[in-house]
Amino acid sequence: MQVIPQPDSKPADAKARSGAKDVARLAGVSTATVSRALNNPEQVDPDTRHRVLEAAAKLRYVPHGAARSLRSQRSKMIGAVVPSFDYALYARTTSAIHQRLDERGYSMVLAEHHYDLASELRVAGQLIQHGVDAFVFVGLDHNPGLFSLLDDYGRPYVLTWGIDPFGRHPSVGFDNQAATYEITRHLIGLGHQRFGLLSASVEGNDRARARGAGVRAALSEARLALDDRFIQYAPISLSSAEEAMGRLLALPDRPTAVVATNDVFAVGAMVACRKAGVRIPEDISITGVDNTDLGATQTPGLTSIRTPIVEIGHAAADQIIARLEGQPYEAFQTFPIHVVHRGSTAPPKN
Repeated sequence: MQVIPQPDSKPADAKARSGAKDVARLAGVSTATVSRALNNPEQVDPDTRHRVLEAAAKLRYVPHGAARSLRSQRSKMIGAVVPSFDYALYARTTSAIHQRLDERGYSMVLAEHHYDLASELRVAGQLIQHGVDAFVFVGLDHNPGLFSLLDDYGRPYVLTWGIDPFGRHPSVGFDNQAATYEITRHLIGLGHQRFGLLSASVEGNDRARARGAGVRAALSEARLALDDRFIQYAPISLSSAEEAMGRLLALPDRPTAVVATNDVFAVGAMVACRKAGVRIPEDISITGVDNTDLGATQTPGLTSIRTPIVEIGHAAADQIIARLEGQPYEAFQTFPIHVVHRGSTAPPKN
């Protein structure tokens, strides 16, 4: 992925937009090369393309033809930009968005950024260039230049899977910190004192940070602490989670309870336990977040937090449609969560 530096502030006069000549001058190329790099990138060598994209991003340049089209009519296309296509829950949310949009005659354009916020900014600019009317993004972590870009071109947007605590950006989601706080309190109530944490990387991922904070908050309230040796970060996949759990199981004083920040991590941990002959929940308790079929169909079933995966998608689509059509809308929507108790948790062995 190309990492494109972004300006710290928006232009004083948003109407005085930069043109292709400005981009060409900054990139040190011709205006014809700028056109090819933006419209037919395969015809331009990677280094030149990078310079052009970098210059266009710095100047927040969108080709004038596309900009005029955007001002004159709506495309009825909504951009949904997610961190990864590999994570099934994002697919379920975007499916719910698409369902609601389709009912109202809108189309969805789907893109990913692999937790690279500079890439997310670049993708958003490309979608604006292609006439996207509005955007749905995941999480609260974003390059500040993204909001400047959307403001410059009047593109409505909504953030999902979290609620902006400062009320700056329209958002639809739930309290990620409360999710792991509640499930950690459940484990504390069973008598556990040594806790492990399986999590995605926290870089560019506010959901992972908040869920880790929820575990720490519950432990602190109970005058317990999370040992750094018992924390494992990994990509979101069953195999990575299995490997991470294997490292916890290899410790001489391994945790008696492991909080996974999603069901993928939890099920990967359960697989590692089965291979190592560690019984669940007799030898170790494991919990997840999101209450997926993946966890529910394990033996024993996974204790998890039900999160509003589909509700988020419907609410995000409803808000975007209302804003595009000039209707009243609720800018901030928080959905409830709750613990779904199954067989993967029990008191620790004496």
